[in-house]
Amino acid sequence: MEQRTSSPYPGKDRPVLAVIGVLLVVSTVIFAVTDHRKDWRWYQSEFRGMVAEKFGAEKAATVPAGMKQIWVKDLGRADRCITCHQGILWKGFETAEHPWKTHPTEPLKIHPVEDYGCTACHGGQGWAVESEKAHGPVHFWEEPVLGTAMGEAYSIQGDDKGALMQMNCNVCHRYDRETKGADLINLGKKLVNEKGCRACHVVNGRGGTIGPDLTNVGDKAAEQYDMSRLGGQKTAFAWHVAHFKNPKELVPDSVMPAFGFGTKESQALAALVLSWRRAPVPATYRPGVPRTDPQTAEEIAEEDRMKHGPGAWFVSTGCFVCHSVSSLGVKSAAQVGPDLSTAVEDTQSRFGKTVDDFIRNPTGTMSVVLSRQIILTDAEKEVAIQKLREAFAEHQKQKAATAEGR
Repeated sequence: MEQRTSSPYPGKDRPVLAVIGVLLVVSTVIFAVTDHRKDWRWYQSEFRGMVAEKFGAEKAATVPAGMKQIWVKDLGRADRCITCHQGILWKGFETAEHPWKTHPTEPLKIHPVEDYGCTACHGGQGWAVESEKAHGPVHFWEEPVLGTAMGEAYSIQGDDKGALMQMNCNVCHRYDRETKGADLINLGKKLVNEKGCRACHVVNGRGGTIGPDLTNVGDKAAEQYDMSRLGGQKTAFAWHVAHFKNPKELVPDSVMPAFGFGTKESQALAALVLSWRRAPVPATYRPGVPRTDPQTAEEIAEEDRMKHGPGAWFVSTGCFVCHSVSSLGVKSAAQVGPDLSTAVEDTQSRFGKTVDDFIRNPTGTMSVVLSRQIILTDAEKEVAIQKLREAFAEHQKQKAATAEGR
């Protein structure tokens, strides 16, 4: 005979199954609604409705439907941002929310979207059509949208919280002395010139070799940085900000001096160096602009005078990186060490040694400098002593002339 099995609780299964069924239906509806709202089709539908309300159904019918893409061949970029951001070229939606907001017209006059795309300036994943994936940050993707949200996450100083986008602007404008609308990058460039960073670092093919070449430092992946001493966010930008504030805090054996930069200055410099990267910049984007850093005639003359003047030895050895030698016309942009014009007197008063003894057997910071940065043979040390005495003699001569002039 066929044996039948029955529930130990007859009559009670049906209500339970009914509740489960209702919950499944409700959850399916919720999932469908929320998922639909994130879909690019929903954004297009909403925009079409906004156009209809503002300009009428006939105008709304002209709004493109379907997935859209801009292919920028010169940059090798495929941007699908306009699939959702359909209002960027429409007048009348300047106060709308993203992604329907009209793009400011001034930048697009010289950066037409059909030639530049979107991500070359704004960052983000151009091929993505889901908001989170397109905007980021996304794991294993190093180019999130550099907008207000990212600026707030890094506590960018100043009124422009979207200033990080200037890192992308400077890929094309890196050789500008100053770029309109790029105040953060302009500050960074100003500091590089004022502090004489090229005395130690090569930038764009010109500079010293005491520190690493920074020409393409923006290409360095975050994984290549030692983040072990960095608190908070573990990113290349955060690392550079902390490093500019206090180099030895992140790199204990660093010989880079602390310049006393505040947060604003450190952020400006971090944004600048991260913009220095290899990138295709078509000649049509910057027609007639030299691919080198601009120097004024006065700057070129000053550089030449220091290299070939009476203080040339201090320039060729790299001493001028930290020290001025004013009596011989040598000016250090960094000026982190004392003027060597009076080193003959200073070493005696500060260290209780003659300048001869100090150079032959240095102590303190100079023992590190002369063993790792400026390595001199015994014969070259004797030349250094002679040059320091010449600088002091000239200092005394100038001091006496000044006194007589009074």
